[in-house]
Amino acid sequence: MFKNAFDVGLLLLRLAFGSMMIYGHGWGKLMRFFADDPIKFSDPIGVGVLPSLVLAVFAEVVCSFLVSIGWLTRWAVIPLAITMFVASFISHGGDPFSRMEKPLMYLVVFIAIFLLGPGKYSVDGLLKKKA
Repeated sequence: MFKNAFDVGLLLLRLAFGSMMIYGHGWGKLMRFFADDPIKFSDPIGVGVLPSLVLAVFAEVVCSFLVSIGWLTRWAVIPLAITMFVASFISHGGDPFSRMEKPLMYLVVFIAIFLLGPGKYSVDGLLKKKA
């Protein structure tokens, strides 16, 4: 009935969750690098405050952008899934479920995108078509 529904659904997931991650989470972290205040950030896995922030910004801005446009998609969701796993089970592990719910939701969507791929309406899909 809906010939392209699967690929349109993947496009919608990628665009929505990739852009919401950038706007709602990554952009604010990125702006911490340009603020006059000293950098304050959690260090949930013990690598240091600055490396933790760099890893989070890489995942939440760079990888989210790649997921949104569908380029290197399966590779790009791996740092995002790891970041959301850490946010869910380490940073918010002792918190009520309501604090874990949002990163868990992102985690599930990023795992689904990893398993399903980017779909044909993506840079990956266009490159595959040309090959």
